[in-house]
Amino acid sequence: MPYPKGFLESRAVIKPGIYTLIPPEGWVINSIPGFEGCKLTIIASPKYGASFVQYVGSVESGGKTTAQFVTDPEVETFIFVMDGNGELQVKIGNQTEKLKSGGYAFAPPASGIEFENISSESVRILLYKQRYVHLGDLKPWVVFGNINKIDENIYDEMDNVFLRDLLPNNLEFDMNMHTLKFMPDGCHPFVETHVQEHGAYLLGGQGLYLLGEDWLHVKKEDFIWFGPFTQQAAYTTGREPLWYIYSKDMNRDADI
Repeated sequence: MPYPKGFLESRAVIKPGIYTLIPPEGWVINSIPGFEGCKLTIIASPKYGASFVQYVGSVESGGKTTAQFVTDPEVETFIFVMDGNGELQVKIGNQTEKLKSGGYAFAPPASGIEFENISSESVRILLYKQRYVHLGDLKPWVVFGNINKIDENIYDEMDNVFLRDLLPNNLEFDMNMHTLKFMPDGCHPFVETHVQEHGAYLLGGQGLYLLGEDWLHVKKEDFIWFGPFTQQAAYTTGREPLWYIYSKDMNRDADI
């Protein structure tokens, strides 16, 4: 890494339990057992208030898991191939599929994920894990897909904001992954204040994001987490769509 130019500066904002904004210039590669030929950074964890753990990083040619990612029988996992010209072979239980850019896979509890980059090019990935919240005897199932094969739906009757659901909305699932895209004149219809927490990775564009009582400039490659009941809303400010992939807890009542 070269010497810095000018003052040491950061756009990162960390307010534990409320929200975090983590831009890529502050990432540090973490040493995590169970991976080979991978450069991964933990960008969300319970240490600042998230109920899940999320990673971002790259998988070089031949890079792979050397052990199943997550063996805890109560934890569900998710992987998303953000970009790159490579191809990731992903195994969940007895199912194996090859994922290219835009591809993803969900592993229910007690399944875990194994992967290997079987191509000569690298890929960038998001990894995610959280503890599953049971609902009776219902059980989620393995899901493979690609966001490029999912139709975008108009969000809240606004024809300049588009939503995709990556996982089924069935009660068996206690979470979902979505993409939300704001066209250059797009915004949220109102300031949201809800029980769900979100982890959002910005895949393109730039905008102004309200988190709590702070309006922050955000752009491609930023990661945002905000906790339950944190005020949140966004405007697009650039000439390109602002869009991101985000997690959401759902289909479960609040504990008391």
